[in-house]
Amino acid sequence: MPAESFAQTLIPLGALGLTILVALVPLIAILVLLSIFRITAWLSSLIAGIITLVLAVLVWGAPLRGALAAYALGSLQGMWSVDWIILWGVVIFNTLVVTGNFERFKAWILDQATPDIRIQVILLAWSFGALLEGLVGFGFPWSVVVPILISIGIVDLEAIRVAALANNAPVSYGALGAPIIALAGVTGLPLLELSRSVGFIVAALALLPPWVLLYLVSGRQGLKEAWPLAIVASFSYIAGQLPVAAFLGPYLPDLTGAMVSFWVIFLFIKVWRPKVLRGFGGKVLEKAAISTAGPRSSARDGWMAWLPYIVLIVVVVAWTGPWSALTSIRLWHQQVVAQSSVTAGNVAAAFNFTPLSGGTAILASWLILLAILRPSRAHIGQVFIRTFRQIWGALIVSFLMFGLAFVFNYSGMASSLAYGFSRVGVWFIVLAPVLGWVGVALSGSNTSTNTMFGAIQALTGRLLGMPPLLLPSLNSVGSEVGKPIAPQTASVGVSTSSFVRNEGEVIRHNMGWTLIFLAFLILIGLLYYFIFPGVMEPR
Repeated sequence: MPAESFAQTLIPLGALGLTILVALVPLIAILVLLSIFRITAWLSSLIAGIITLVLAVLVWGAPLRGALAAYALGSLQGMWSVDWIILWGVVIFNTLVVTGNFERFKAWILDQATPDIRIQVILLAWSFGALLEGLVGFGFPWSVVVPILISIGIVDLEAIRVAALANNAPVSYGALGAPIIALAGVTGLPLLELSRSVGFIVAALALLPPWVLLYLVSGRQGLKEAWPLAIVASFSYIAGQLPVAAFLGPYLPDLTGAMVSFWVIFLFIKVWRPKVLRGFGGKVLEKAAISTAGPRSSARDGWMAWLPYIVLIVVVVAWTGPWSALTSIRLWHQQVVAQSSVTAGNVAAAFNFTPLSGGTAILASWLILLAILRPSRAHIGQVFIRTFRQIWGALIVSFLMFGLAFVFNYSGMASSLAYGFSRVGVWFIVLAPVLGWVGVALSGSNTSTNTMFGAIQALTGRLLGMPPLLLPSLNSVGSEVGKPIAPQTASVGVSTSSFVRNEGEVIRHNMGWTLIFLAFLILIGLLYYFIFPGVMEPR
């Protein structure tokens, strides 16, 4: 898709401050359309994309043909690298729901939990919630976990907050790694390297949530009695998440982290439990009042409950691991190139059609699950109807947001904005996670936030001489901690509670703890920059 030669202009309006303000217009536009005018995400993305194209051509001087080509190639890249994964991940989830396997799975997990509210919350909100985030994302963990928490005695508003805060750590690897894949797509950084650097930041962040969850459901005394559970919950999740993120990529860290965490906690509570049993609010439970009924689920029920996730992990690991060449097979490549105003090197807007990518591996997993679960044709029809209704908008948003981001990068708007941000100096490291936090709080999507701000973060880091992976990774994890106050996520999350259409109260209730998590993340960023910078360098 050839286009005339194009060299980016760094300060097209003559004044840096004015240039920065105009470069921010597309980003401000989409956030205002979403948060103030409440325009649906796909239409907001389309309008912002048109604004980006107009500014790219009229202000930054990008050739119209090249800008349109960049938009088209970006949209195709978003569809193939992100939508193809999201589609089959949600299809797998809906297959489990329609066939009844997911209900059996929930029943089996509840059957394993003890009457102690602290153990129940760690198993259900922390481990099970991470499993749902890894497979589906998009607020589904809230909508599934919240009614379960309410059923075990947690009041609605607290159940929503517990589910939301438990969901902090897994979000970057949600929907089978879609946010990291998007981040790699717009920054040009290696996917496995980004997966590793985000994994290290998430591992540090994961040290905090279990302590908060125990405090929220049982108070200081309950936390004091059950602190070993918080330690085991944190480190077991990290043990399952970090090695996979570092060595296998972004598709499975949530699933493996959740499974390792669940089973380690399950075995741990066989040998240790708090001496005092407590219900919600720290209420002491009398042992005599606790039902001693035997388990309702058999060993076979447990095996069938976990089998789909085992199949998914085995297939994706075999298909996408470093030993496999399947994902590198390329049938078609097209790009348009501009000369960067920051580095004087080339900036490419490219689409690679790799037919055996990670999304195809997930499709193969689904086909195997069909052979195991044997759904009827009617069930399969229901699966695709449910999937279309749930995610058609999200699929269009990825398509459109990638087009916007590629034009933003190709035209030089990202370079101008990064140059302006770099004038803050090295302390921009404090603002990097805040930018991700604000982006997801307004857009509702970690994937969209990484698409909007990823390239800017990468360029700013390069101008400041920071480790290349640090700022983009902080952007992604900053998006994680903003999720509990994202209106779009909250609207899905409260759909199974009494707070339907009352997201504002939920967001206000979550805000304080979200700011605490953001402050903790800023400290983590400073730690990696000043003490362990090598972790954020490509290997």
